[in-house]
Amino acid sequence: MSTRALGLGSALRKAAFTPNLVRNQVVLRNLVVKRSIQLQSLPSSAGTEILNKQRLLRPSSPHFTIYQPQLTWVASIANRVTGVGLSVLLYGFSIAYLIAPGTFDSANVIGFVAGLPEGVKYAGKAILAAPFAFHSLNGIRHLSWDMVKFISLKGAYVTGYIVLGATAVSTVALTLIK
Repeated sequence: MSTRALGLGSALRKAAFTPNLVRNQVVLRNLVVKRSIQLQSLPSSAGTEILNKQRLLRPSSPHFTIYQPQLTWVASIANRVTGVGLSVLLYGFSIAYLIAPGTFDSANVIGFVAGLPEGVKYAGKAILAAPFAFHSLNGIRHLSWDMVKFISLKGAYVTGYIVLGATAVSTVALTLIK
């Protein structure tokens, strides 16, 4: 078998015709370390300090502040926040009733609310009605998605605006109930 068939023809020619002096210089150049690295031991606190300095020099991620707010993700965040808020109110009142049933019974709560000025009552009702209405209506929207309705982007936006409008109407209605 020839060296040409193995693809070694040019490599053998180059090795045969290159003088020994040049070949030895290439070998020496590859053996000599080009950079010298100095090692020193550091205490563990110095390692933390170096890491903190490096973190300050890193570029920060833009996070969601560079994105234009969209109805889909704003409604998703609002749904989670209203759910947590309503849960905290429910569990907070329940725990308070368990701890002090005489203070948080119906008669005392009704008496306390009756003594408040009308403006405070309406503001309190609106503050409670808005998250309740939004979370309930957005839950219906999610149930429609579970039934594979309004799955398209257009459907998501249409139902999102319907939920916002219905939330405004139902918040006003719940607030004005005597």
